Amino acid sequence: MNDMIAKTSIDRRLAGFVQPVIEGMGFELVRLRLMGGNAPTLQIMAERPEGGIEVDECAKISTAISAVLDVEDPIDDNYALEVSSPGIDRPLTRLKDFARWPGYIAKLETSDLIDGRKRFKGPLAGVDGDEVLIEISEGTIGLKFEWLAEAKLVLTDDLISEMLRQRKAGGVDETKFDTIETEDGSEED
Repeated sequence: MNDMIAKTSIDRRLAGFVQPVIEGMGFELVRLRLMGGNAPTLQIMAERPEGGIEVDECAKISTAISAVLDVEDPIDDNYALEVSSPGIDRPLTRLKDFARWPGYIAKLETSDLIDGRKRFKGPLAGVDGDEVLIEISEGTIGLKFEWLAEAKLVLTDDLISEMLRQRKAGGVDETKFDTIETEDGSEED
């Protein structure tokens, strides 16, 4: 497991309990963060190997994870468990995420300075071995995956269009939706 999926030692420890459950259900762990404050939240992002996840699938994962965490009891305080999709402007936490989104704009941040800077923004250009390729004003550069501290897609019209296209191609079952009552009292499907 890399530090982009689970950053801190407690995150990595929790991922050790959570990841086998998620993978056993046919999903992948995208990111896990235990966020502090007055009411700590354990945030888990998951998706199918080919991408995407439905709300009812998040609920099933939450139920399964809750059972394991209740037995293991790795968190001393009360906390909220939040299981979700990575979203449209998703974090990029695995090398395969960068290969999946070529041409889409991303923000990358490195742990250390690279040629005097830590932040890079531009269209992704795929991967080459263990390097993430990104187009910046100086041209296409490669950043070693291990150098990255944070990375995420930037919400753009092109990204939204692609997500809608994928959603439609995935075959949304409209029979699962309720009928709509019109102003005149009639119903439409």
